Amino acid sequence: MQNVQDELPGLWDEPVEQRDADPGMSIQQQFEAFHQLNPWVLAALERLTADCVSKGFSHVGIGMLFELLRWSYGRATQGDHFKLNNNFRSRYVRLLIEQHPEWAAVFEVRALRAD
Repeated sequence: MQNVQDELPGLWDEPVEQRDADPGMSIQQQFEAFHQLNPWVLAALERLTADCVSKGFSHVGIGMLFELLRWSYGRATQGDHFKLNNNFRSRYVRLLIEQHPEWAAVFEVRALRAD
């Protein structure tokens, strides 16, 4: 059986690219800047979610997926001191559902408090 880590080669090779947060930027703007620099994060979350769903999970928490990424990939960060900013979890879960509507029932999504 192949591990998700084996399916994501190269994740150890490069640090997370992240600009220092501009205090005037909204969470959404910060997320968009981070996501543009780090498309691997969404790809990794997709693979982790698919792995969970294939193993019969009826519910997957985005927090758990973020912690798996932090634990499994031990990325270094340039700039902002957050490796994977928890403020971005709600944005990533929405992207996952947008790209994989069949996962809508797997994730619990609450209303965003900020843009």
